[in-house]
Order: sequence, then C-alpha cells, then structure tokens
Amino acid sequence: MAKIPRGSSNGKSSKDSASNDYSAEMAETRRQFVKNKTGAEMKHVGTFSIEPDTLPGNIEHFTGVAQVPIGLAGPLVIDGVAAKGEFYVPMATTEGTLVASYNRGMRLTAESGGVKTTVIDDAMQRAPVFVFEDARAALAFGKWVTDNFELIKAKAEETTSVGKLRDIEQYAVSKMRWLRFNFTCGDAAGQNMVSKATRHACQWMQSQHIAGLEHFALSGNLDTDKKHSFLNSLHTRGKRVVAEATIPADLMKSLMHCSPEALFKQRQLSNMGAFIAGSVSNGAHFANGITALFIACGQDVANVAESSAGYTYSEITPNGDYYFSITIPSLVVASYGGGTGLATQRECLETLGCYGKGGVNKLAEIIAATVLCGELSLGAAVVADEWVSSHDQFGRNRP
Repeated sequence: MAKIPRGSSNGKSSKDSASNDYSAEMAETRRQFVKNKTGAEMKHVGTFSIEPDTLPGNIEHFTGVAQVPIGLAGPLVIDGVAAKGEFYVPMATTEGTLVASYNRGMRLTAESGGVKTTVIDDAMQRAPVFVFEDARAALAFGKWVTDNFELIKAKAEETTSVGKLRDIEQYAVSKMRWLRFNFTCGDAAGQNMVSKATRHACQWMQSQHIAGLEHFALSGNLDTDKKHSFLNSLHTRGKRVVAEATIPADLMKSLMHCSPEALFKQRQLSNMGAFIAGSVSNGAHFANGITALFIACGQDVANVAESSAGYTYSEITPNGDYYFSITIPSLVVASYGGGTGLATQRECLETLGCYGKGGVNKLAEIIAATVLCGELSLGAAVVADEWVSSHDQFGRNRP
C-alpha cells in the first residue's frame, strides 16, 4: 500500500523526503503521486497564492487548495454594540442566487434604518465525566466541586492567559456526574484552549484522592462539540447573538412584493412545520449565510452544525410595520487563531474590520445581521412566489 508522500515539518530530511513538508515542491510531489495513482490531474488544486510555510497548524499533507467563489453582499447597515456602520460582506459559496438573496435583504434593512445586533452571552465548554462506585459518592463529589470552585478555576486558568472559567454546570445520571466547564475565550473560538484548561484542572482534582472515583474521561459528549444540542441552545455555546429589524409596511410591499400580514402568516405556518418536523430551528436557512461567511473568513466550518440552529420571531407592530428578529444561541466564531490568519481569510476579515484582537463580537454581530437579511429575503420570496423564478434566473449553470 503506497503512502502519501511527506516531508519533515522543519525542512530537515525525513525517511520519506528531504523536502520541507510545507513547501510548493512537496505539494507538487503529492499532486504527482495522486496523478500516478488515479490519473487525475490536479491542475487547479495546485494553483494558489498562499505561502505553504504559513500552513503548519492548519493542514497536514498539504497538496493544494479548494477554490470557492466569493461574492460581496451589501452594504449591510448595522447598529450594534460592537458592529456599527456599513459593511460589505464576503460570502463564499457555489450556490447561485444565495448572494443575490442576501443582498436583497440587506437593501431592505438598510432602507429601513439598519439591523440592531447584540451579543447577549458568551461561553465555550468542555464536559468531562466522572464515574463513581455509587450515586452517593457522585453526589458528594458534586458538593466538593461546588465548595472548591475557586481552586478549580485557578488551576484551569494556569494553562491560558486568555481563557477564564466562568462556572461549572453539573449533570447527574446513576453513578455518573458530568461537569460542564464554561469558559470565556477572548477572540478565539477556544475549543482547544478549554480542552487543555479543563484537563489540567481535572488532573489536579483527581490528585485530591476523590472518594469512590472509578473512571474519568475528559469528554463525556455533553459539551456536544460540532453537533447540535438543545442544551447548547438553552445555555449558549460560543456567542448567543440577537439581530432585530423593523421593516416599514410600504418598503416591504415595494421591495419584497408582499405585505407584513402575509409574511407574518407564512411565519406561523413555518413555525408549525418546524414543530411537526422536530427541527432544531424555525428559521428558513440560517446555515446558508453562516457557512458562506465561515468559509470566507477562516472559521471552523464543522461548527456550522451547532451554529446554524436558531430561532426567529416576528410581530406586526401597532402601526402595521413588520418587526423581525433572529437569535443564534451557539455561534462558534473567532477573529484570531485557527484559520483566521490565512491569506484570503484574513483579507475577508479585514474587509469587515474584524481581524485580530477585539474583533470577535463584531464578527458575531455581522453574521447575525446577515442571517436576518437572508431570512427576510427568502421568506418574502416564498410568499411572493418569486422563489423558483429567482433560482431559474440566478441559480442555473446549465444550458
């Protein structure tokens, strides 16, 4: 069985190659390997402007790039806590109509005075599980954790200058006890940060000779990393962010070709449909805007699994206008670390003014405002019977 060629990470020779593993030459070697094995020519995969030596920590077996088209939508007008003013939003997608739809929603909200955005909570978790000889020992341990929280917090924070342990939730089943460590993580998404900090704290806890402890695992799957859970929706994972807008009735009719009353009625039908289906969201397509921004801005795209769950809410105001809000309870984003520093991703973040220190809440608010615009646009397209025709116009790449 032939192995994928690799070099050394430091440029010194290895048994497989004397080349640096993160180099244009090593990437070309791998593309040639694929061609020899499959006959496929990776011509476009091998065309890129990023420097391979910037990639350690982001990719292994670097071979090339997947180029996803980016479109700009905007201006998106936001009146937020961290995000204020006009923004031109980079969206990476291969789905025709998507950028046009979000752009239409942004025009509607801009002419209505903008989108109000607020980050209302912030937490990143790791949830180890402790197994005891019986439920009484587990209960006693839970009381000990509560009594010694400050000591546990100090130990956890020894591993990070940024992460802060906010609190520890406890969940008990049989003789098991899960501890859900909640951290704030500055401008990082923080999954690796909180894993390291939680492990360090738990090692200290185990050194205290906990009575009746039989087993420990750093993750007991209660943090539900990169998958949806109602626990995250209730208690927050990443950023909990709200976006709101009030659309004047005349603008709704002139720009979206439907009335607030018709859109409100459709919202109630959509709520019932989501309820019947057991959906994790009563919205139309949170994942579209979030994914497009995640790819463009260097976010961990797997976090769309939890980030795209959310809630919409609407009202007809006393004067007949349309109030609409979206809440994203578990938006996992970063303005520093991970893929944010890569060349094209950094450029997109800089376009939004979100790269680096102090940018994460601003990015969260921009994403939430973008999602709101997409929900308004798609909802109106369904009501006005423009959904299919718009896809026929913009979403077909076949003759």
